[in-house]
Amino acid sequence: MTTKKEQMSVVIVGHVDHGKSTIIGRLLADTGTLPEGKLAQVKSQCEKNSKPFEYAFLLDALKDEQSQGITIDAARCFFKTTMRDYIIIDAPGHVEFLKNMVTGASRAEAALLVIDAHEGVQENSRRHGYLLSMLGIKQIAVLVNKMDMVSYSEEHFHSVREKYQEFLDQIKVKPLHYIPLSARNGDNIVSFSPNMPWYKGLSVLGLLDNFEKEKERDSKPFRMFVQDIYKFTEMGDDRRIIAGTVETGTVSEGDEVIFLPSGKRTTVRSIEGFNAMPRSSVAAGYATGLTLAGQVYVKPGELMCKNGDDAPKVSSSFRANIFWVGKNPMVKNRKYKLKIGTAKVALFLDSIINIIDASSLATEESKDHIDRHDVAECVFRTLKPVAFDAIGEIETTGRFVIVDDYEISGGGIILHSEEKESIIREHVQKRNFAWVRGSINPIDRVSRFNQHPKLIMITGRETDHIQNTAARLEEDLFASGRNVYYLGVANLAVGIDSDIRHDFEDREEHIRRLGELAHLFTDAGVILIATIRDLDDNECEMLDLLIKPYEMIVIAQESADLIAAHTVVTGSDAEIYEKIKRLLYEKEVLIDYCI
Repeated sequence: MTTKKEQMSVVIVGHVDHGKSTIIGRLLADTGTLPEGKLAQVKSQCEKNSKPFEYAFLLDALKDEQSQGITIDAARCFFKTTMRDYIIIDAPGHVEFLKNMVTGASRAEAALLVIDAHEGVQENSRRHGYLLSMLGIKQIAVLVNKMDMVSYSEEHFHSVREKYQEFLDQIKVKPLHYIPLSARNGDNIVSFSPNMPWYKGLSVLGLLDNFEKEKERDSKPFRMFVQDIYKFTEMGDDRRIIAGTVETGTVSEGDEVIFLPSGKRTTVRSIEGFNAMPRSSVAAGYATGLTLAGQVYVKPGELMCKNGDDAPKVSSSFRANIFWVGKNPMVKNRKYKLKIGTAKVALFLDSIINIIDASSLATEESKDHIDRHDVAECVFRTLKPVAFDAIGEIETTGRFVIVDDYEISGGGIILHSEEKESIIREHVQKRNFAWVRGSINPIDRVSRFNQHPKLIMITGRETDHIQNTAARLEEDLFASGRNVYYLGVANLAVGIDSDIRHDFEDREEHIRRLGELAHLFTDAGVILIATIRDLDDNECEMLDLLIKPYEMIVIAQESADLIAAHTVVTGSDAEIYEKIKRLLYEKEVLIDYCI
């Protein structure tokens, strides 16, 4: 069995047309990494189209990229040396595609920053340097490309180096190396160039192997975002596999783990892998699957940690540095989407501490919005708690992106959590304070209908099952003279929720609107019955706050591992129904037991 070489992700950035893709293409060609015949194939295509051959064409897979001559998306390619395997990320250089550059650089361990020797340091060169620093990438090297355009001048190389280093000194970035090269001619790419005998440093190939692998990631606390849950049923296989990529640390069979923000705990039963040798532990960088000893119910986006390790923060408010690349300015009171790892939650800009121009480093403190290409220190709030680490503790779980109108519009790093009241709690306080009430006393409604208004939430894993239970409960309560209404979430989707997406990402908005409707129904003295699949603790808390001052009863139907604060009912359909009726009497929802 062969020993697997270590892997490293390296991002290459720089202003448009400064030669990033050409450098990578030359590396692939000069080291024999390309598939057999690939170089000849691309050259033949260029000849047929009457285009001069460019090494960049080896990477530019998108048709409109070749026609425009710019890289639009962050292309990934795989490159090998005798020392290690590399994932090289060719990030866009054009100012319009900085958001793709942020995405491409977010998981890199090292960076190559390219500057055209002839054009010199550009505004985007400074932006990219700032962004790499902000994303916490410590291993950075500067490649001064197209030295053939300046007659391989040593003086010109040092002039570019001094000018750029003057900027980097202001943001406290110290590149490991500056390398003069010509990617088109292959100078200093794989071997040293006779055209620049004055240069005594590393070639680009030597530089890559000189980068240090972040081995300390294995010694950090265990972190793995849940990407998906796979269930098997064939041939008696009842496994539920929690899949994800280990960000930091290690986990082994028998370890006690906790999922955040839900707080559910269990132990690891086995480490799973597709078409792989059995193993009892897994470390940082591995995509893996885990089965659990206790069948707790978790959702994608949860952060899996190990009991005994330093715990991440769980909060609905944090301070962060961000870089904004959205088409529209970032403003307060507008809902955005935060993506950190696999977690996706609604995000709001709470306050702006200051704004920095990433190219000039000028600071402005009076702006009430964040313009495109601004760097800002801000306080953000989320609709529900999210798990994260401060960037100074664990970088991979302290980086995030912000989505506006389904497009990545910003990226940033979390500095620390903030102690602020939840958005929902603050909203409910303001709403209830300003609520205009009629002259009917709530006690009179209780006497009229012989009931206390309540939201009865029925949850479970089988939609048809919980809906049938809810419909039958409504029918019996109505027949006994109760003021009751069954509101299916599907009805909301085609009604007041028709303006939002019907998927997991906007689930929290569906639940928020359900809570507001439930407040209206209960304020009118109604017993409202609602159903929703797989309700979790955070969603229960949101609903509970939104219907204040009224109360909610949560019934988990045959799903004991869904939520902590709930009543579980199991058995046949008839038994489940009778248990729910008795529960309503015990909870004094019904003043007299007359069903």
